[in-house]
Amino acid sequence: MAPAMLERALAEGVAPILERLVRGGRYVPDCVAAFPSVTPVCAASIVTGFGQDAHAIPGMNWFHREEHRYVEYGSSFRAAQRFGIARQLTDTVYNMNRAHLSPDTLTVFEALDDADIRTAGTTYLMYRGRYRHEPQRDTTLTRVASALMRHAVMGPRELFYADIFASRATGCRSGLGMPGVRDRHSGCVSAYMVEHDLFDFLLLSLPDNDWHSHKHGPDAQVQSIAQADLQLARVMNAAGGVEEFLAEHAVIVMADHSQALVSDTIALQDELAELGVLHPAHPRRSGRNAEGSREGEPLIAVCPSQRGAMVYALHESERDAVRASVVARSLAIDGVDLVLWLEHDAHDAPREAVIASPLHGELRFAPGGPLLDLRGSSWSVDGALAAIDASIEDGRLLTPTYPDALARVWSALTCANSGEVLLSAAPGFEFLDWGRQAHVGGGSHGSLHASDSLGALVLTGAELPEPEPEQWAIRDVAPLVLAHFGLDRSS
Repeated sequence: MAPAMLERALAEGVAPILERLVRGGRYVPDCVAAFPSVTPVCAASIVTGFGQDAHAIPGMNWFHREEHRYVEYGSSFRAAQRFGIARQLTDTVYNMNRAHLSPDTLTVFEALDDADIRTAGTTYLMYRGRYRHEPQRDTTLTRVASALMRHAVMGPRELFYADIFASRATGCRSGLGMPGVRDRHSGCVSAYMVEHDLFDFLLLSLPDNDWHSHKHGPDAQVQSIAQADLQLARVMNAAGGVEEFLAEHAVIVMADHSQALVSDTIALQDELAELGVLHPAHPRRSGRNAEGSREGEPLIAVCPSQRGAMVYALHESERDAVRASVVARSLAIDGVDLVLWLEHDAHDAPREAVIASPLHGELRFAPGGPLLDLRGSSWSVDGALAAIDASIEDGRLLTPTYPDALARVWSALTCANSGEVLLSAAPGFEFLDWGRQAHVGGGSHGSLHASDSLGALVLTGAELPEPEPEQWAIRDVAPLVLAHFGLDRSS
């Protein structure tokens, strides 16, 4: 949800519930997403309160080193077809929570469940909790995919996930979880839970605004925000009205990221083909494949995540040489805004990160040092501040074009599942996914740039932290929820 589009919806009077929440609470128009600013990474940061260096979800598409395969969470239907729809569904519905999300990082559901606080959630990528849920047997989706959707999951006490999992009968159907109807399903089950007093904490996901913006562009969000507002009204009306609901509940409304208009694409698989790109459908095949891999073993895996991307070196012995080749080629690709990588010391520990701009050169940085960012983290920097349009004022590092840049990049690069090289697209560009799909003419996200990294945040009835962050981030919300229930991360 782009802050400007929320503000336009309020000005046009089409979102009265959100207008009431903004008027009666704290509105933050520049809450920073994770990087890459794509839904799996951001969703994991929201429910854990940490970056991917802790939660381990690195992108929409990534390479699983231990299993020597690509992981694809749903970039597009054609991308899912390339990797196998069964594999994509298994990774998204099951493995993302059960195997890929770090077991060492508690979700907000798990922390609240452990304190015997009644948790609930509607369809959301991140749902891991302490309660076992068996798949439904009487829905079209589970009948069609019965061979796949047969395993139980661990979720919040009350879990409603498309037409796959439902902790109780509500009479609500999700229409196979298809875009355009998901908000109505979330509103339906949430209203049921309000009416029957089934939760203390509810994660209510309204994802159709993202789909609408992908298809029609960020400027079309007013319509989809208005539709989301109708579902909020539906939920609050189940309590007797807006004021009655707010008398009993604190409300946090947030975006996981924003979106930027896309007018052009980058075919990273083609641009790096001379290095030998691993083919998604036949990862162990030798010889020249459709992506241009040279004879013998491919050297790299290419993982586009909309306006972000990662490149993996497939052989540890060649990591540094391959990384250098990828960096050199990437800096020459039209539409690549930033190229990022990590330098290691003699013990292979992270020494410093590098952000390289084709126009402005390299900026090197590491945690600890004389400079403070807007979130109070300290850094040492060397090189071209212009690479991220940064300035230093009174010992503080300001990066408005790339908000919270150093912390987000460091978290991304030090994530164990990230690639050796990360890329951020320039405004207007998106990386083609493995199905050769992009959102040209519509909106997308994933880059480090402010245009798709700053989302709206509204806090109503929730106590603000002291001191309040000068720069809010999506990872600040889980601690707020825990504090609301008298818990902290060490509880």
